[in-house]
Amino acid sequence: MRVELSLMALLAVLASATPVPAAAEGGPAWDACFALTSTPDERVTACSTVIDTKSETGRRLAGAYCSRGHGLTEKRELDAALSDLDEAVRLDPDYACAYNNRGRVYNFKRDYDRAIADYDQAIKLDPSLALAYNNRGDSRYNKGDLDGAIADFDAAIKRNPNYARAYANRGYVYARKHDTAHALADFSTRIKLAPDLIAYIDRGNVYRDSEQLDRAAADYGEAIRIAPTDARGWRNRGMIRLYQGDNKGGAADYDKALQYDPSDVFSWNNRGQARLRLGDKQGAIADLRKALELEPGLATARDALQKLGAL
Repeated sequence: MRVELSLMALLAVLASATPVPAAAEGGPAWDACFALTSTPDERVTACSTVIDTKSETGRRLAGAYCSRGHGLTEKRELDAALSDLDEAVRLDPDYACAYNNRGRVYNFKRDYDRAIADYDQAIKLDPSLALAYNNRGDSRYNKGDLDGAIADFDAAIKRNPNYARAYANRGYVYARKHDTAHALADFSTRIKLAPDLIAYIDRGNVYRDSEQLDRAAADYGEAIRIAPTDARGWRNRGMIRLYQGDNKGGAADYDKALQYDPSDVFSWNNRGQARLRLGDKQGAIADLRKALELEPGLATARDALQKLGAL
């Protein structure tokens, strides 16, 4: 049995199209091209309007390409994003935004060396850009350079002490290094700055891995309180309850997890194990069969069904 770890989208940081080039006049398309509240589709549409009117040149035009490249990156249209960001670099080779956002594209393409080279250039052009240090830390982490990643997250936090994402990212690396004390400190700071579901799940995972099960359950409970219709809090707490021998409570948490995410194979498997311990053989068989249907190679479900004579 296992608990699904949070997916740590924290390490794929969303780069805003910073900074907006200075403008005497904006207009609706210009404003939407750079607005932090614009969706990726809205950003791409607005920036395309700015570009297609051919009314901008220099840094302003480079900014429109940089921001549209960001929107395309969020839509995972990576080749189109790369083309836009290449154009932004061509138009203004001294524009840190273009290198930072192009680095993200290379990171998503798993071309980490090119990503790091672009972040290096963004930092050279704007040494105060905390986002570029954070994103370079992401690429270094992806290359397996944990110490280099921590150094970059340190640098990001030094430049922006309220950068919640950088604390989370550094905490995740410390957890990977089995440095429980530093991981908990960073995740706790992240919670103070931006308490959300992922923040509590990440700290709960560290408590779980260090066998502080009551604290893990409390954090998963906070995740449930913040996002009661998200399955992740329920299934993580369900696992802790099974660890603690509370099979009835664990089964109840998995009921909720499956209500909100019926595709999660491990929730079916783990609820089946809980039902088996509670003496509900038929319920256990049904859950384990569903788990095996979703993942035919799941050994725990197959072994349990074989022992029950149901396979």
